[in-house]
Amino acid sequence: MFFRNLTLFRFSAETAAALDRLDAALDAHRLRPVGPLELATHGFVSPLGTEGPLSIAIGACTLVTLGREEKLLPAAVVHAELARRVRAAAEQRGQSVGGRERKRLKEAVLEELLPRAFARPSRLSAYLERKNGWVVLDTSSRKGAEQALTALRQALDSFPALPLAPEQTPRLLMTDWLSRGKLPAGLSLGDECELRDPASAQGAVVRCRRQALESEEVREHLKSGKQVAQLGLEFDGRLAFVLGEDLCLRKLRFLDVVQDELDSSARESAAAELDARFALMTLELERLLDKLAEWFGLPRPGAD
Repeated sequence: MFFRNLTLFRFSAETAAALDRLDAALDAHRLRPVGPLELATHGFVSPLGTEGPLSIAIGACTLVTLGREEKLLPAAVVHAELARRVRAAAEQRGQSVGGRERKRLKEAVLEELLPRAFARPSRLSAYLERKNGWVVLDTSSRKGAEQALTALRQALDSFPALPLAPEQTPRLLMTDWLSRGKLPAGLSLGDECELRDPASAQGAVVRCRRQALESEEVREHLKSGKQVAQLGLEFDGRLAFVLGEDLCLRKLRFLDVVQDELDSSARESAAAELDARFALMTLELERLLDKLAEWFGLPRPGAD
């Protein structure tokens, strides 16, 4: 299990100390099957994917997984059945259907269709790094990340993790890296970027993929005033990713030199395999997160 995307939040040292009761808190918020008349449920599941512990701790890092079950009931199906019933009611009464009656008919449609709808499961993993106060979520969706944080807050009663607050503007700093060709030590350019005209929200957008970013074509776009919104990077020849101006890391890949460090011999259990991968992943990401904090100025929150 290696994360593929990273959305990041930070929390204080005081919040880290309060995480000692995490296991007991999660146990009261396990995922339960979605009920016949429910649209969705969410709760925590074992990172192992089976019955087991709801958190796995390696050093200062604790892995958790938020599960969700959601009924697949397309809006088009509901609207079509509702329209049929509204027409039937109007024809029977000889007059149009009012808003209150329409609402009652819609509730009747949902009560009939929901028990027959399939439930789709989904999982979102995250880990909490206590030493430096990072929440690392395996998603590029801000909405999904906020839902996971909300679930943690509900379980813990309070979990004041905050969005990143960079002191250096990411778009300007990444534009400087690309235009000058001078990146911080350990960083090198990948083969994709997204450039945007800062003049307006509807300005021109240029997306480059599988292209040398030092090319004259890219430089011409920068000279015309476009700025970097996303930039493909490699870190120490071990990690590759696309860094966005929102400081979300997308398309994260652990390169061969990292993969080769996993012991190729068979492990005794799925739990042992997960422990090994989680330990390696968090060790690699610890170095990267420290550098992100240094490059962009990402202070850890103080006392809550």
